[in-house]
Amino acid sequence: MAVFTEVSPLEASGLFSSLGLGALQSLQGATSGIENTNYFASTDRGDYVLTLFERLSFEQLPFYLELMRHLAEHGIPVPAPQADAQGTILHTLKGKPAAVVTKLKGRNQLAPQAADCAQVGAMLARMHLAGQDYPAHQPNLRGLAWWNETVPVVVPFMDEAQRELIESELAFQQSLAGSQAYLGLPQGPIHADLFRDNVMFDGPTLSGFFDFYFAGCDTFAFDIAVCLNDWCIDLSTGELDTARAQAFVAAYDQQRRLSDDELALLPALLRSAALRFWTSRLWDFHLPRDAAMLQAHDPTHFERVLRQRRQTPWHYQRPTSISGATPA
Repeated sequence: MAVFTEVSPLEASGLFSSLGLGALQSLQGATSGIENTNYFASTDRGDYVLTLFERLSFEQLPFYLELMRHLAEHGIPVPAPQADAQGTILHTLKGKPAAVVTKLKGRNQLAPQAADCAQVGAMLARMHLAGQDYPAHQPNLRGLAWWNETVPVVVPFMDEAQRELIESELAFQQSLAGSQAYLGLPQGPIHADLFRDNVMFDGPTLSGFFDFYFAGCDTFAFDIAVCLNDWCIDLSTGELDTARAQAFVAAYDQQRRLSDDELALLPALLRSAALRFWTSRLWDFHLPRDAAMLQAHDPTHFERVLRQRRQTPWHYQRPTSISGATPA
């Protein structure tokens, strides 16, 4: 992530020592993203990620960190928060909330094929199932309430066509959120930001999900939509690649069978996910914060994605068996 708070090796060493993680050998700031301060750290006992939280508070963070610990304990490959002798996984560094987690092996797959998308879809379903008995609850902080607050803030920076698009889409999403079908969708903890750069592959095999700091409780189908709008599109046009999208949802569906309402509302939720990220990118682009290595994303990317989802709705086609019956 962008480096908002400078941390020296000496300052980091004290935290790593208190966690029993060995002697710090290297500390390097990470440059991607725009939310938190991240450092890659190596000790004589392993590789870790040190995060200082720039927006999330001490009161909010236990939801995210304990969710990661819960998922790790249920066999989902996620970074494991490191505890001190008292079992505490939320720490303080430079006066800010901080955490140290294990570093996943591998690298991002930035040009995914259908087989890669299928692995992500299957693991996302497993993650949703594993999180169903997670006891804590926190709403998706970048959901509809946040869109309602933020769209009026970014509208002054937009031209007339963009304003018409974002305001009409917000009205559509407000109506959707009040519908009986939407209110009945299965919900639970979701990642809410599972882009290509938040998944690791060790060779051809998925090795883990990370960056859970946008997680919250929302519909599982919205989490699927967020993924489809990144993993299964042509990045230059925003157009959905149907082969990749089919592979993703089919693999998910095999692990956690999607309801009829989830399938019916997926085109609308693809629009929801596009609106969410267009709004946040507009906010970050036009109202940036200072950072040593800040790289704001281009907001017009998700404008294109939203226009595509409105113009060409996509429906998942569940495969049928030879007899014509749907799989159990």
